Amino acid sequence: MKKLFILALALFSLNAVHAQETEKKPKTPIGGRPNIPSDLNFEFGFNVLTNRPADLRTNFFPSRTFNISYQFPIAVGGDASGFTINPGFGIGSDKLQFGDDNNLFRNPDLGPESSELVDVTEVYGDDLILKANNFAMNYFEIPLELRYHFNKSNYSKSFRVAVGGKVGFLYEAHTKTKYETADTGKVKVKTSENYGVEKIRYALTVKAGSPGFYAWGNFFLNDLWQAGRGPFANQASQINFGIAVTVF
Repeated sequence: MKKLFILALALFSLNAVHAQETEKKPKTPIGGRPNIPSDLNFEFGFNVLTNRPADLRTNFFPSRTFNISYQFPIAVGGDASGFTINPGFGIGSDKLQFGDDNNLFRNPDLGPESSELVDVTEVYGDDLILKANNFAMNYFEIPLELRYHFNKSNYSKSFRVAVGGKVGFLYEAHTKTKYETADTGKVKVKTSENYGVEKIRYALTVKAGSPGFYAWGNFFLNDLWQAGRGPFANQASQINFGIAVTVF
């Protein structure tokens, strides 16, 4: 999470410097291109598993998603066509909280880059008071989308819809369990490994809203875990959805 805020601060500073330079030296849009600001997006939402076995149940509200992305527009189709292509880059963070106090542990039969679902009380003791228990995945992401702006004369004040895709590269995954017992007191266990999760993921994306606020959804095309390396050798995939705010 700290890395996400550091990235957001860096992007905010970069855009602020660009804005100051623009104020000092106003530029005339080339070929009548609309003055469309770049977007620093903060997306908040939920993470759901589809095509999963019944034993791989997740709790809805604690299974959250938080994404930060920076995108810039490229006008297409001539002046005031309403269309832009918006490439960019960002970081995505997904959490899953499994039902019945379960979490991921390395599968001893498969070794590294594998996981099985185990009740944490079987590992840390039956008398614990569980404070937190989740699995997190963090990605570098490259989004690309095609936007249509309904107000063709002023994109910065227009309702817009977008379709596109993004690719994500897993750079860190971990489980985190916080518990308390009479004997041990407060304990926090954080174990970093990929638990058999695919290192690259692909998604179709949809968005709709105003320049400052929009709803979004990501529909991932590949399985979350490598074949045969996840709990129950599942073929589950993800859907993310939620709302977002755009700073610029």
